[in-house]
Amino acid sequence: MAGRLEGKVAVITGAASGIGAETARVFVANGARVVVADFQEEAGKKVAAQLGDRARFIRCDVTKEADVAAAVDLAVSAFGQLDVMVNNAGIVGAVGPISTTSAEAWDATLSVLLRGVFLGMKHAARVMSPRKTGSILSIASTAGVVGGLGPHAYTAAKHGVVGLTKSVASELAPLGIRVNAVAPGNTVTAMTSAVITGDPNNTSKAEESIAKGAALGIAGMPSDIANALLYLASEEARYVTAHTLVVDSGQTSAIGRTVFHDGANDVIREAGRRGN
Repeated sequence: MAGRLEGKVAVITGAASGIGAETARVFVANGARVVVADFQEEAGKKVAAQLGDRARFIRCDVTKEADVAAAVDLAVSAFGQLDVMVNNAGIVGAVGPISTTSAEAWDATLSVLLRGVFLGMKHAARVMSPRKTGSILSIASTAGVVGGLGPHAYTAAKHGVVGLTKSVASELAPLGIRVNAVAPGNTVTAMTSAVITGDPNNTSKAEESIAKGAALGIAGMPSDIANALLYLASEEARYVTAHTLVVDSGQTSAIGRTVFHDGANDVIREAGRRGN
């Protein structure tokens, strides 16, 4: 239904492309006004321009507290309030064996993926707490739910996002502020295309590759994640907090095809004996 966020104001980090840009579009289509916060100025300004007077752009490096604070403050000054914070900005970060991962690359990865989320939560809580209402959302990952699905630093950071979501939700629940996360599985973006194909622009090949490996036979798209965020941001999720919503075609539930053999309706007992 249209208007699910009517009258709401959101800040979306990393909103110049991919999941963030699609979330901005979906939120505006559902009645919200949004702050497009991203360090990619040209792309971010383009997204905001496409959304018209219901959007504002601000340059934002999520590792810098002043930038995150300014994005939150812009929402309040331009639109009067902040109802939804979406901590979406992300990178793949450090890759490679643990034995050769540099401390500098590790720190840089966690700075974006975990510090950035902390800062978003902090400054959203700063302006939401006096109003005793709001929804804080963060992008985790299936790599934050199980091991082996992402590089080490990325996995550690995303597990941190899941844990921080639960911890902050516990603090802010008495104030009426809900704190949740979405954990995407393989989703077609420039970032995943670069990882899968070596070319961030080859999204068609990435989509084909992801679909082949998905239990449902389709690739996750930014709209799938944006719609999950829309639900959690809306009043339809008023009873949901401290939750990580996994959107992954069943990847983390080990969905596979069940193979039935001859005599599948038999009861198979000890040592392979069949029958009642």
